[in-house]
Amino acid sequence: MSKSQNNPQIEQILTDCEAILHGHFLLTSGRHGDIYMQCAKVQQYPKHMELIAKTIAEGFANEQVDIVVAPAVGAIVFGYELARQLGAKAIFAERQDGKMTLRRGFEIPQGAKVIAAEDTITTGGSILEIIEIIRQNNATLLGTASIVDRTGGEIDLGAKLVSAYSKKIISYTAEECPLCKAGEPIVKPGSRNVK
Repeated sequence: MSKSQNNPQIEQILTDCEAILHGHFLLTSGRHGDIYMQCAKVQQYPKHMELIAKTIAEGFANEQVDIVVAPAVGAIVFGYELARQLGAKAIFAERQDGKMTLRRGFEIPQGAKVIAAEDTITTGGSILEIIEIIRQNNATLLGTASIVDRTGGEIDLGAKLVSAYSKKIISYTAEECPLCKAGEPIVKPGSRNVK
């Protein structure tokens, strides 16, 4: 169950910040695509993040949120601003030995009401790892949040998803990628190493 705001103002912000890139990209998920959503470009601007997080926070208006958990590095700023809007605590998980984990003394108390936040969702890999951390700590998952949902609302994360911008953006395996077949050079702009 997804709830997308798709406010035209947010699409304009993404465009104005040059967050919608066109080319041949290796996505964090390992898939290939001709559109890359570089949410870091938007996260440079506190006024934009305030609007985006406020839009998403409206989707959790009737919830008492204790903690927002985001994966490092790409969603730290977003998770922080969403937590600020919700009056919650913001923490992040990071990779250690290839596995997403809480470090730096961050904890999720048993029974805490938690939102998993991600900047961009393609296959949901990172946010599913955050959801697993929440469940391992016997906390309550209230839902998930993203700046961009590249699935157009089709992904099932097993919880409510609230996104500021949702659009079906095609991605390919390396074997089926038409850009690879055309010999287009590939760029990897994300923060995670993909093997």
